Amino acid sequence: MAVPRPEARTVLDAGEIRRALTRIAHEVLEHNKGPQDLVLLGIPTRGVALSQRLAQRLAEIEGADVPCGSLDVTMYRDDLSRHPVRNLGVIEVPDGGIDDRVVVLVDDVLFSGRT
Repeated sequence: MAVPRPEARTVLDAGEIRRALTRIAHEVLEHNKGPQDLVLLGIPTRGVALSQRLAQRLAEIEGADVPCGSLDVTMYRDDLSRHPVRNLGVIEVPDGGIDDRVVVLVDDVLFSGRT
């Protein structure tokens, strides 16, 4: 007799994700007192896409572009010794760099992460 598999559940649907991104964008803007000096760095892989969506939402709200890049944190994971050697990902620093900027790290981890 086959054991029934748990039904797959969606954590957030498209509308809920859009609302969550809007809330996060407003929190970032409020905390920073606007979009000036902001830079978003996504943690590969899905944090990069999320940071780009957040930057788009920030631009829609404020009418100002927020630069995006990526930061590979492979070497800073606490489980590095338990995994085989892997290549480092690309680090993309936005034009203008990150010196004297407010850097927001963006990741897609919902529950627990390794970084």
